[in-house]
Amino acid sequence: MAAYIVRRMFLMLPTLLGILFISFVVVQFAPGGPVERVIAQLTGADTGGTSRISGGSGSDFGARPPGQVGSGDTNSKYRGAQGLDPAFIKQLEKQFGFDKPAPERFALMVWNFARFDFGKSYFRDTSVLQLIKEKLPVSMSLGIWMTLLTYLISIPLGIRKAVQDGSRFDVWTSAVIIIGYAIPGFLFAILLIILFAGGSFLNIFPLRGLTSDGWSDFPWYWKIIDYFWHLTLPLVSMALGAFATMTLLTKNSFLDEIRKQYVMTARAKGCSETQVLYGHVFRNAMLIVIAGFPGTFIHAFFSGSLLIETIFSLDGLGLLSFESILNRDYPVVFGNLFIFSLLGLAINLISDLTYMWIDPRIDFEAREV
Repeated sequence: MAAYIVRRMFLMLPTLLGILFISFVVVQFAPGGPVERVIAQLTGADTGGTSRISGGSGSDFGARPPGQVGSGDTNSKYRGAQGLDPAFIKQLEKQFGFDKPAPERFALMVWNFARFDFGKSYFRDTSVLQLIKEKLPVSMSLGIWMTLLTYLISIPLGIRKAVQDGSRFDVWTSAVIIIGYAIPGFLFAILLIILFAGGSFLNIFPLRGLTSDGWSDFPWYWKIIDYFWHLTLPLVSMALGAFATMTLLTKNSFLDEIRKQYVMTARAKGCSETQVLYGHVFRNAMLIVIAGFPGTFIHAFFSGSLLIETIFSLDGLGLLSFESILNRDYPVVFGNLFIFSLLGLAINLISDLTYMWIDPRIDFEAREV
């Protein structure tokens, strides 16, 4: 076991390096950049992160600012910089680190990331780690409660559907689940806002943040109520698709186990249906469901909440990553990418170890990694 864990941890290093390298190369050819963004703001042509870098081919910054005339800088690689002092452009490049060649910048980034030094945001006067720390509570709230809600509902429902396979209950719950799975989470969120958040009908739930104004002065029990009051609509919106997937996965897993020979043997020995279901079937059927818990959680934590955070004005990691990409805030982009990738690799290892813990017959150490 220890040797397997050590091998997997060593394999994380080249994997992380490969992810960073590919992303770094893609960024070099991606349109726009922090220098172009500053130039666009100065020249009044800011397009909110949709600017383009020439890189030898064209740019969307062709318009020269009124009253400014190019002063011998027509060969500048930033077409939006016509009329600006070339020394100022050089200063911007130095400020953002673009005065160094790409290989040197990549090597410096890897060295800093190895020490968990992600630098400071280009456009916010704070460090990347501080930004992540500030946004973490929102994403943690959404990820933890959404995952728990999904499992607490989906597993009992999936088991009952498997036991009553083909019954009227199974048919109508399957219809509801399929409809729920087909509805996009963000579209359902908008529907909930219209119905329950002052859109066109009722005004029951709030639309912004995780807590109300003056939350710190509330009694402890009212703090809890207020917290979940704010979380209700986002959680329902996020859990819709995951709820459907997990329920069907649980049902199919149980059906597969119920039809096996050892279940018939247990029944022949006189075991009750409860003993058969929870004493024999449950452990084997729940292998894939429980082992997938880390992956489900990490998905909800980081990638499943972007649109929901935007719709409900929740300032979490998903929204931070999205805005950083639009604004070409590369330290935040790469810092988030490194942390998410590292956690994802660690979660994959934990998932494998969970398989081995639930079913001792599985031995990853006995095979080649």
